[in-house]
Amino acid sequence: MSLDSGLLTITGVTKVFDSPSQSASPGVLRGVNLTLAAGESVAIIGPSGSGKSTLLNLIGTLDRPSSGQIVLHGKDLAALQENDLAEVRNRQIGFIFQLHHLLPQCTVLENVLLPTVATRDVALRQGAPARALDLLKRVGLSEHVHARPSTLSGGERQRVAVVRALINRPALLLADEPTGALDRQSAETLTQLLLDLNREQNLGLIVVTHSLDLARQMKRVFELRDGLLVDITA
Repeated sequence: MSLDSGLLTITGVTKVFDSPSQSASPGVLRGVNLTLAAGESVAIIGPSGSGKSTLLNLIGTLDRPSSGQIVLHGKDLAALQENDLAEVRNRQIGFIFQLHHLLPQCTVLENVLLPTVATRDVALRQGAPARALDLLKRVGLSEHVHARPSTLSGGERQRVAVVRALINRPALLLADEPTGALDRQSAETLTQLLLDLNREQNLGLIVVTHSLDLARQMKRVFELRDGLLVDITA
């Protein structure tokens, strides 16, 4: 039975670290609440050490909350076993980070296809090469399919990372400072790409950023303040 009709519901989530050295504060999240519908976009801003990346890691199942509930597609993530969490992480969630984390020894196409290796969905895996080529063409990289990451610009590498995040058709896209390492033009190009994909593919999009220019282009803007999310949408 579904616990919630939305894509993502976060209720009363806290995160307490055993040692202050693991975070800026031992109790970095003190009761976060958030709902996200399919096709909706949210920006989360806040100073360094406020817990933005910690929250994104909890949503992305890279870590578990100390208390509270995170429900994705009607599933309480805290109730899932590790193998089921890995499947959720691989199939339902796409990740984009400030650093692209592309494997230097692999081509662009090989990097994009890496997440499909672990999927249990045979049909998705078999259709992945064609989908990868379509997406690479969509982001203007069709001529770089067989190139190594070292031959690409920073903006091009981030676009490869976006395609990799989308290859398993996730419902939720999480982006942690995706434009932080890019020049202004590349940042604007990537921002527009994320917004276009959010709209065209009905993706839920959560962006953690220091860039107010990027944040203001999301449908809703939250500030992580004293361990709580505060809606500051203009």
